[in-house]
Amino acid sequence: MNDIIISPSILSADFANLEMELKALKQAGAKWVHIDVMDGHFVPNITIGVPVVNSLRKVTDLVLDTHLMIDNPEKYVEAFAKAGSDIITFHFEAVRNISHAVEVISLIKSFGVKAGVSIKPKTAPEEILPLLDKVDLLLVMTVEPGFGGQEFMHDCAMKIPVIKDNAPEGLIIQVDGGVNNLTSKICTSLGANSLVAGSYIFKNDYKKAIESLY
Repeated sequence: MNDIIISPSILSADFANLEMELKALKQAGAKWVHIDVMDGHFVPNITIGVPVVNSLRKVTDLVLDTHLMIDNPEKYVEAFAKAGSDIITFHFEAVRNISHAVEVISLIKSFGVKAGVSIKPKTAPEEILPLLDKVDLLLVMTVEPGFGGQEFMHDCAMKIPVIKDNAPEGLIIQVDGGVNNLTSKICTSLGANSLVAGSYIFKNDYKKAIESLY
């Protein structure tokens, strides 16, 4: 049970009371919190920026799991690292190729932050296999990124075993999108060891919802 990392997405939280929400998540057993950063270009929505991450860092010791759904991620790595992110994940689709991705990964790690790469539903897992030994986390999107509350895409979950079979020991394989008490079991049975859940947690009793994901 404790081998699975639950990372509640604050995209579904009460933005007027984020400090309170973080305290409630910690009391409910969460050790991570997932921060969705959207720029209105890479995805159609606009959400949290550097000042919010900086503010969250001041009021919580939860792991800040920062997911950059933005174009030109290298331009913002330093700012999000210095704001207090513990992990910075960027999208493979936001960079040109493997070598560009390696540069961004190196940049993230240069600030002492863990590096992650995410793939959207239409990206084949084979495209990012050369990166698995260079990152700390690989995030499989099981919805199109941009909005919370979408339905889980089962075919995307089938990327998990491909990644698992090629992953070095210790790689965090995270799934984000439509995760609930049923889809979580699909993901973990296929090899995922970290789950992002937003609306499912925040629309229910936090503690019970988190515990139901294991």
